[in-house]
Amino acid sequence: MRKLTIISVLSLIGLFALIGAGCSGVPVGSSDSGAGGATINIQGTGATFPRPIYQKWMSEYGKIHPNVRLDYQSVGSGAGQRAILDRTADFGASDDPMKDEDLAKAGSELLHIPTVLGAVVLTYNLEEVKEQLKFTPEIVADIYLDKITKWNDPKIAAENEGVQLPDNNITPVYRSDSSGTTGVFTDYLAKTVPEFSERITYSKQPNWIQGVGIGGKGNEGVMGQVQKTPNTIGYVEVAYAKENDLPIALIKNKSGNFVEPSIENISAAAAGAEMPPDMRISITNADGANAYPISSFTYVLLYKEQQHESKGKALVDFLWWAVHDGSGYASDLHYAPLPDEVVKMVEEKLSSITSNGKALRE
Repeated sequence: MRKLTIISVLSLIGLFALIGAGCSGVPVGSSDSGAGGATINIQGTGATFPRPIYQKWMSEYGKIHPNVRLDYQSVGSGAGQRAILDRTADFGASDDPMKDEDLAKAGSELLHIPTVLGAVVLTYNLEEVKEQLKFTPEIVADIYLDKITKWNDPKIAAENEGVQLPDNNITPVYRSDSSGTTGVFTDYLAKTVPEFSERITYSKQPNWIQGVGIGGKGNEGVMGQVQKTPNTIGYVEVAYAKENDLPIALIKNKSGNFVEPSIENISAAAAGAEMPPDMRISITNADGANAYPISSFTYVLLYKEQQHESKGKALVDFLWWAVHDGSGYASDLHYAPLPDEVVKMVEEKLSSITSNGKALRE
């Protein structure tokens, strides 16, 4: 234990440091001294969908660039979008691309940088069922619309012949926060089931049917509810289900095939997509015999004109490393790396980022 006098002195030093940071015009969490070798702190906020891969990237990048300290708070895509608009983070993160009306609030050009591909999966807690269940989009929608309420409903039984389904009530689990995972999930169901589109609709935080199901905050929250509550079903990013040994349903795709969220099938969902110049795109319900239908890019959001040169350059260099060297960590964490043609587009976007008009990627 340190002596009280030492603690008091350190506390005063910390207080003066915070006052100095608040008066400097440099946001708390940044280090833009410009001095060679100075520590640069970069703060990211947003989607829980990519948290496992972002944490891995930041750990590995820190080993080769110890002067760059990266931190990521996985609080949901909605919070990530708000943070970048409010400039309370150096970058935001979202699985659901920002809408035009939200981008208009930025006051300066915001870029969407795709980092990896992932999948939203349906997982469930049925201890007595060992077989991998199959779901159509209509079955999934009807569960969340409170039209299918029993596990042995004839519609579920028809797609899962020979499986002994229990005569138990289904409890759907949904995200209680503003969520890109929910955006991807509801985008898929709104595209494929008209009644879902009308009653619940595509949204990061839709109006779920009142009194139906239970909410969980973040992918972690939904996963936790499914793990501890029998007869539940919920949607999470595939990495969360696989890392926690939760069952994953096969989903019927646009071609009529029941497919799993393998790296190959997630990549197949992006194969036929024509990426627009701003890289905001939905790939749910994609064409292709093997395309997993609830797949998505996930994005880092950052300003094209960076306020602080050293921080901006460090962030651009990290993202460049992530989509090149960092892509080698993707498959082990159940993400698919970006297609080569998308990597080229990301390179162009990163090379366009400036600070005081000076390109940060040389």
